[in-house]
Amino acid sequence: MKNKLDENRPIFQQIKEQLEDSIINGSVEPGERVPSTNEFAKFYQINPATAAKGINELVAEGILVKRRGVGMFVTENAKALVTGKRKETFYENFMLPLKSEAIKLNISNEELLEMVKREGN
Repeated sequence: MKNKLDENRPIFQQIKEQLEDSIINGSVEPGERVPSTNEFAKFYQINPATAAKGINELVAEGILVKRRGVGMFVTENAKALVTGKRKETFYENFMLPLKSEAIKLNISNEELLEMVKREGN
């Protein structure tokens, strides 16, 4: 878990993203238990309901599963779900605006691909 939360973003969203990041990078594996809402609340000194909101969104998306009396666990297909969702978000937040700006600047698809392939200076 990260030691600090960003004050400018919703806490529940940061907890959700932190768990997603852990799933993507493999530090949390399918079938593994994740911290409880109370553990998040204690660690970050926040209301357990705030932590629960982020965790419950992951449950609703099929990324985590609740096992009554035992805790929250990563589903078998969690990594694919998170990766797919993040790719779609990446497309919407970065690629569509990029393509829109390229059209304004009359940059062809070929030129755009060459720019993407180019190494940063």
